[in-house]
Amino acid sequence: MTGLSGAVGFAEVALSMVLVAVAVVISRVRGVGLEGDMTVALVRSFAQLLAVGYVLEFVFDGHGGLTFAALAVMVGTAAWTTGRRAKSVPGARGVAAVAIAVAAAATLGVVLALGIVPAEARAVIPLGSMVLSNAMVAASLVMTGMHDRLATSRREVEARLSLACTAREAALPAMRESLRAGMLPIVENTKVVGLVAFPGAMTGMILAGAPPLDAIRLQLVVMYLLLGGNAFAALVAGELTVRRLFTAEHQLIRPLRR
Repeated sequence: MTGLSGAVGFAEVALSMVLVAVAVVISRVRGVGLEGDMTVALVRSFAQLLAVGYVLEFVFDGHGGLTFAALAVMVGTAAWTTGRRAKSVPGARGVAAVAIAVAAAATLGVVLALGIVPAEARAVIPLGSMVLSNAMVAASLVMTGMHDRLATSRREVEARLSLACTAREAALPAMRESLRAGMLPIVENTKVVGLVAFPGAMTGMILAGAPPLDAIRLQLVVMYLLLGGNAFAALVAGELTVRRLFTAEHQLIRPLRR
C-alpha cells in the first residue's frame, strides 16, 4: 500500500499555501483583521517545522541520547508559554514546568516500563510532544481558572478561612471546577474519537499507508496517554496554584483580582 508521505514535496507545500491566501483574502474582505497574524503563522510554522525536521533527522540518525534533551526543551517551551498565559499566578512558569514535566514523566514512564512502545527516539519524542502540548493546555486552564474563580468568590473563600478551614479546604470548590475545565476538553474529544474526526496519529499512519487497524491501535494508546497526561498536569497545577495564591498563614494573597 502506498502512502502520501513520499508524494508531498516542497512544490506541493507551496501549492497548499493557496488555501492560506484564501483565508487572508476572506479576512481582508470581511474586515476581520487577521491578515498579519495569518502571515506570521504561515512563516513561523514553515520555519519551525523545517528546523524541527532537521533536528529530528539528526536525533533519529544514531543520536538517540539527545532524546531527553529534546524533551527538556519542549517542557521548557511549554512552561514558558503556559506561564505567559497564566501570568496572574505568582511563579506561574515554575508551576507549569513541574505540572507539565510530571505529566510527561508519569505517562511516558508507564508506557516505556510496560513495553507498550519501544524506548527509541522515533517513538518517545513524537508521543512526548503530544502529551506535552495537551498537558500545557490543561495546566493553563487550571491555573487561570483557579485564579479567576478565587478572585470572583473571594468573600466566600475568606469566610471559610475565618471558620478555621485550611487554604486547600477553602479553595476546594474552585479547584474542582478548574480541574473539570482543564480535563473536560480531552474527555469530550475521547468520547467522539473516530466519529467526528480522525485524530492526528491515526490520520498520519493511514496517510503513510499503514493498515487502518494498526493505526487505530496506536491511536488508542495515544488517547489514553493524553487522558492520563491531562489528569496529572491538571492535578499538579491545581495543587501548586493553591500554594501560590495563599500565604503560609492560609490567607488569600493580595492583590487578587480579575
